[in-house]
Amino acid sequence: MTTDIDPKAREQMIAGLLNPWHEAVDNPEKAQTEVLHRLLRDYGQTRYGNRHGADQINTLNDYRRAFPIATYDVFKPIIEKVMAGDISELLCEQPVGWAITRGTTKGESKFIPMTPTDLRIRISAGRAMMNYVAKTGRYELFIGVNLNLNFPSKVGKVKVGSRELEYGYSSGIYTKYVSTFTPIRSVPAQEEIDALGGGKSIEDWEKRFELAYEKCKDENVTLVGGVCPTALRFARFLRKNHKVYPKDLWKTQIMTLGSVPGINTRYQPSLNALFGQAPIREIYGTTEGLFGQQCDEKRAWVPNYDLFFFEVETRSGIKMLHEMRPGEIGSLIVSTPILPRYMIGDLIRSFQQPYFRCIGREEWWTPLRYAWDELSSFNLDRL
Repeated sequence: MTTDIDPKAREQMIAGLLNPWHEAVDNPEKAQTEVLHRLLRDYGQTRYGNRHGADQINTLNDYRRAFPIATYDVFKPIIEKVMAGDISELLCEQPVGWAITRGTTKGESKFIPMTPTDLRIRISAGRAMMNYVAKTGRYELFIGVNLNLNFPSKVGKVKVGSRELEYGYSSGIYTKYVSTFTPIRSVPAQEEIDALGGGKSIEDWEKRFELAYEKCKDENVTLVGGVCPTALRFARFLRKNHKVYPKDLWKTQIMTLGSVPGINTRYQPSLNALFGQAPIREIYGTTEGLFGQQCDEKRAWVPNYDLFFFEVETRSGIKMLHEMRPGEIGSLIVSTPILPRYMIGDLIRSFQQPYFRCIGREEWWTPLRYAWDELSSFNLDRL
C-alpha cells in the first residue's frame, strides 16, 4: 500500500506529524500555553468544566485554582454518568469507544472513554517510527508490515442503566480506528484479532500468537510495535511451538514498544536476542493517552508538549513537567481532551531536557526498584 506514495507527499506527511512535536520541544512553555487554552475551550463545553469556570480562565494560576487535581476515584462517578448516557457531563463529543485498563489500579480495571479528538491525537504513536525514518532515510520500512500484537479492541459488554456498552483495550481501538492513516500496514488486521474473542488466558493469547505467525510468516515485517512484554511472550511462543525466533523469520528494522519501565535497559538484551539488533524506540503511553516517545538513541522519551498539558507533583510542589531539574522525580498530572488535571499514578524521572523516563507506579519502593534495575543492568542512570 505504500510503494505508490509520491515522495513529495511522503515528506509532507512526515513533516506534518513531526514538525509540531519538534517545535513544541524547542519551546515547551509556548506549546503548553497553547494546549491549555485549546483544552479549556473543550472543557467549557462540558458541565464538569462549567462547574469549575473553564470559560473564565486565562492563566496557569487560574487553571490551578479552578480545577483540582483528581485521581480516577474522583472521576469514576462522573464517567459512570457518561456511560449511562449523560455525555455532556464530561465530554464535548460522543465517544467512539470505551477503553479498559489491564487492572493496574488497586487491581481494578478503569473505563476511559475514547473520542474522535482523542483518537486523532493517538496517531502520535507513529512519531517514534517516523522520526527514525526521517533521520535515517530508510523509507523501505514502509514497504513492509507492522507485526500487530495488540490487545483486542472488543473484550466484552457492560450494562450501565438501560445501556449496554462494548469495551476493549486502547491499543486495539487505536489500531482499528487510526492505524489505517499511517503509512504501514498492520498484520494481522485488528478485526481478525477481535474475531478470536477478548479472553486473557494463556490459551487465548496462544490463539492470537498463532494467528500472527500464520499471517506474518511470509510477510516482510519491518516494524514490531506494541506492548513490550507481549512481544517477548510472542517470541517465546514461536520458539516453543515453531522452533524459530522472530529474528529467523524477519529482518525487523525498528521496534516501538511501551507499557513497562526499562525497555531500553532491563528488557533490551532479551528483545535484541529474540528479534535481532533492531533499534528500540520507547513509547510512553497509557489507556488515557500517548504522552511521549523516544526521538533518538538516548534511552528516554520526549513529551508530546503540543498535544497534552503536563504537570508534576514534586517534593518542592506542583510544577510544569518542562520545569523539572535533572534527577528530579515527580508524580505526573496530565490534562487530556477528556480529563483535566488527572493524576495518573506514574512516577516520572527527569534527565537533561527534554528527556524523561517513567520509572513505575507511584509507590514508596518504586525509586528503590528503579535504582536496583539501573545497577543490575549496568546502566547507572545513563541516557
